[in-house]
Amino acid sequence: EKVFCVSKDELVSVNKIGNTKAEAILNFNKWDKVKKIVENCKKEGIKIVSINDKNYPEPLREIEDAPFLIFKKGELVKEDIFAIAVVGSRKPTKYGLRVTDMIVGELVEAGFTIISGMARGIDTEAHKAAVLRKGRTIAVLGSGIDVPYPAENYFLMKKIEKIGAIITEFPLGTKPEKGNFPRRNRIISGLSMGVLVVEASSDSGALITARHALQQNKEVFAVPGMITSNTTKGTHMLLKEGAVLVESAEDIIKELAPRLKGFTNEKKKKDIILSKEEETVIKHLTKEPIHIDILTRESHLPLNKLLSILTGLELKG
Repeated sequence: EKVFCVSKDELVSVNKIGNTKAEAILNFNKWDKVKKIVENCKKEGIKIVSINDKNYPEPLREIEDAPFLIFKKGELVKEDIFAIAVVGSRKPTKYGLRVTDMIVGELVEAGFTIISGMARGIDTEAHKAAVLRKGRTIAVLGSGIDVPYPAENYFLMKKIEKIGAIITEFPLGTKPEKGNFPRRNRIISGLSMGVLVVEASSDSGALITARHALQQNKEVFAVPGMITSNTTKGTHMLLKEGAVLVESAEDIIKELAPRLKGFTNEKKKKDIILSKEEETVIKHLTKEPIHIDILTRESHLPLNKLLSILTGLELKG
């Protein structure tokens, strides 16, 4: 309110507010649009959180260019300060998807919240891996909350609302324009303790998130990949520049240990009861993929029974 009540001289005296912006503020007259956005947010159950609100995420408040307002669906909780951002290629390899699922699964089991940007590829896989394990995940959009992007993630967003949160700095109706995503990336890194890059080409948007993390004094982690793949050019560049090499969640936890203050040690693994047949199958599983025919032969279980057991194991996380 005060911003719209001061003089032009007072506005211009503020850093980065020149004559053009001062005039735009003084001549602003789109209050009907503002009122409509507020009313629609109430109708859709979207909360508007200002930087002065006690519910504003504390890690985000600390970054230099924190958004003044965020639009939120779902809930943010105090444990979300223990969060890792997971980003990467929009066109990942099977290796990248497998590694994302594995590491996110380990992070969720340790109690971390997973932050990502809901983009196709690694971002989507990170959210899905957290949802599958019933962990917390926060999606940061480059559009209005009422404009799901990509559209195929609409139902994934609905699931995330129930177990985590969807947030954006863009008002309702904002389209997913190209320039929104670099801005969004600073929020992804700002919410996290560190950023994990799984796969990224040399010009990937994931590298922008990593650069934001460095500017915000956050840790940068990277998963190595095949030297012949274009999707690892960016991650290997980060590793050469000093990013922490990650082969499992343990590498991340070790690096962050001084700031965790026993957080992960307090998390108890859930007691999962396995049948003898499930234990038999698990003995033959490793972190590398195995063909179903080989697994059938080694476990001495018929194919239909094996498929049923594998489904059960997946549901148990």
